[in-house]
Amino acid sequence: MKAINTLTAAVFAGISTYTLAADFSFDRPGAGVGTGIAPVGKLVWEQGLPSASYFENKVDGKTVKTAVLNGDMLLRTGLAEGLELQLGWQGPFWSKTKIAGKNIENDGLGDVSIGLKKAIDLNDDKLSMAVLAEAIIATGNEEFSNEDDIYSLSSAVDYAYSDLIGTSISMRYEVQDGNWAMNIVPTLSYAIAGNLSGYSELVFRKAESEEKEYALATGLIYALNDRMQLDASVGVDLDGEHKGYTSGLGFSVLF
Repeated sequence: MKAINTLTAAVFAGISTYTLAADFSFDRPGAGVGTGIAPVGKLVWEQGLPSASYFENKVDGKTVKTAVLNGDMLLRTGLAEGLELQLGWQGPFWSKTKIAGKNIENDGLGDVSIGLKKAIDLNDDKLSMAVLAEAIIATGNEEFSNEDDIYSLSSAVDYAYSDLIGTSISMRYEVQDGNWAMNIVPTLSYAIAGNLSGYSELVFRKAESEEKEYALATGLIYALNDRMQLDASVGVDLDGEHKGYTSGLGFSVLF
């Protein structure tokens, strides 16, 4: 996705385990990989409403300011005990770029993805683990596509200290057109009051022949019941010379 900062987009493209649902965990929001698995024969719909990002960089000495909106979607269904299929779409995009006093607007569709997530039984009530194999297929429009397919393998470990606090860390290795990249996301999740909970995470990314990238994100999740939740989140890039901010709203439903 050449028109959008890679790390900024990643904050809203990934998945995590923050939910108060009793029998499984939704994958929205967050940039990490969750350990929850969709129940067999059930459908999980997770939707951005939308996500927004803003960033600034320099091109030939000129400041380029870009704002982007998109509504990403993820569908999950359990294939067997401990195994789920994921189908994702980065959704419709709209962007506005300002450079040298000129505004350029674009819209289009993002890429699609398919993945398999498998739970790893650690025989521990507080410790859970999962691995995710995923392919992001570059089917989107030029301005909003990764241009080349991305193949990745991710792992996640989640530890519940108590009913109030949990921690997790996920690692993602990906290859695109022969170039490798790695994401590491440590996360702290916490109950706030009633059905309201929150999370905070650090996103680290290192791509081959590229500088290291860092971002911070935090958000709130409100569980309407065991089958539906709402979420809101914000994030900021920590790269220094470039400014980058994200925000997002979304919902998740189990059918």
